[in-house]
Amino acid sequence: MREFARTVIAPDYPPKDKHPVIFSTFDSLKDGEFMQIVNDHDPRPLRYQFMMEREDQFTWEYIEEGPETWRVAIGKK
Repeated sequence: MREFARTVIAPDYPPKDKHPVIFSTFDSLKDGEFMQIVNDHDPRPLRYQFMMEREDQFTWEYIEEGPETWRVAIGKK
């Protein structure tokens, strides 16, 4: 079982704040640490944003893939 340094429950935030909170949380991780995103839909657009803004700095692993809850482990390289 993976340990998470932080967890962001995305539906707890207003839409305009979700991605900034997630990126801020990611940036606060130390190399080798993981955060968990919990969401009510597939956060695929977030992954594309990570690919553009944090290229080669992260890992992405789906832990749960819906239909009601999506959980993703994001690691910092």
